[in-house]
Amino acid sequence: MGRSKNLRHNVINQFIDDMAHGYIPSPLPSQSALAEMYSVSRTTVRHILNHLHQCGVITQVGNEYVIVRKPDHNDGFACTSALMSEQNKVFEQFFFTMINQRQLLLGETFSELQLARAAGVSSMTARKYISKLWCYNFIQSEKRGQWSMKQFDQSYAEQLFELREMLETHSIKHFLKLPDNDPRWLQAKTMLERHRMLRDNIGSSFRMFSQLDREFHALLLSATDNSFFDHSFEIISVIFHFHMQCDESDLKQRNIIAIDEHMTILCALICRSNLDAIITLRSHLNSAKQSMIRSINKNKRFSH
Repeated sequence: MGRSKNLRHNVINQFIDDMAHGYIPSPLPSQSALAEMYSVSRTTVRHILNHLHQCGVITQVGNEYVIVRKPDHNDGFACTSALMSEQNKVFEQFFFTMINQRQLLLGETFSELQLARAAGVSSMTARKYISKLWCYNFIQSEKRGQWSMKQFDQSYAEQLFELREMLETHSIKHFLKLPDNDPRWLQAKTMLERHRMLRDNIGSSFRMFSQLDREFHALLLSATDNSFFDHSFEIISVIFHFHMQCDESDLKQRNIIAIDEHMTILCALICRSNLDAIITLRSHLNSAKQSMIRSINKNKRFSH
């Protein structure tokens, strides 16, 4: 299947999903508006409308298209679900990289369409991810499709870490109960070696820690096999690293400390030292919380 056909099928599936959830009004917006909403050409929009018309989902009344019935999955293309999932992963990594490279700063405004084009995904993929950030009060809406990064206070950091401690303490207990043949034990050993390598060559590579930190905590949470935990951590990680990158005054030293704490946790895990693993994890989370609070308070002083 050609790339253009893949794109059409992917957008049709998104369009159908949005219609099913009542996000698309009837009569439909103009072709120009739909092209902007889904970050596609008007030619692609016409293909989508023709498809939905042939399926009996919409009908043309004068110059407008009206929804005749609620669409279902049979009106779409099952073969592109993997593509949609891949787009979500691409945008998630893209947004995290922007945070890590300080391309989004406090108070900055950005648009869904701008980020979607930069990431090479549909605007609806960007919108769905950004909506999750909004639910965590991480960003605020300026106008339709426009958002800005919010400034937080100490209370927000404490609430965030209360949730994080609940998730990760629960997860590490599950990790310690994994059978000996579970592949995550080998992943833990590999993770420990990656930390050692970064620690020995920290120099100008200290920024590489943020991705390693994300993978370390994701490995811990994977022991629960709970998708709700995974989705929560995905957003928590973005919020945490955003504020850590905002204050670069001692970022290298903070990352060195965090690497050492990770290595202590991993050693306790690998040795099956249950109590030590839980105690060192809680100590690490408290250290990370205090670091985030200092960063938030420093940013507040500079912004006034």
